[in-house]
Amino acid sequence: MTAEQNPAPRERDRAPKQDRSRATRQRLLEAAVACLAEHGWAGSTVAVVAERAGVSRGAAQHHFPTREDLFTAAVEYVAEERSTALRDLFPDGPADRRAVVAALVGLYTGPLFRAALHLWVAASNEDQLRARVTELEARVGRESHRIAVELLGADESRPGVRETVQGLLDMARGLGLANLLTDDTARRERVVAQWAELLEQALG
Repeated sequence: MTAEQNPAPRERDRAPKQDRSRATRQRLLEAAVACLAEHGWAGSTVAVVAERAGVSRGAAQHHFPTREDLFTAAVEYVAEERSTALRDLFPDGPADRRAVVAALVGLYTGPLFRAALHLWVAASNEDQLRARVTELEARVGRESHRIAVELLGADESRPGVRETVQGLLDMARGLGLANLLTDDTARRERVVAQWAELLEQALG
């Protein structure tokens, strides 16, 4: 067999190493979000995250040189995962508006929102982090709005429709905040039902 037919060991090993690297990065991101949600910014260090992910601190810093790199990447990663999951709930596009409202509210009542909130609080006091988190939140906000418009079958060329959809997302964020301290499930269900009716009237 010629050298061309038999790839060098380095080439044969490259793909498995890349797979392991991606798996390590994903474990770190998931561990970072879990730590931020459970312990807040002050209690979430690179060492704590690395331990939870089952990797060395050096390996963590290889993927994310700074703490800010790690946590902004983690929240962005899970935000993208949640957006994908939301789209997958309604693969055929626009759906029953009450179900869509409930799904959108769900984006703001899970560990991602709790983690993001801790990051926002930290960013309000740290200039370097603030710029990155502001950019991230703007991008996530635009994506959430776009998904909401698509799933609700909303026509934003009509007066007030854009503001109505944004109001829905702002309401969902408020319900997420209320849910941080107590289980707000019962009240949330009533609010979801009321908003679904309002959307039917506003969107037609």
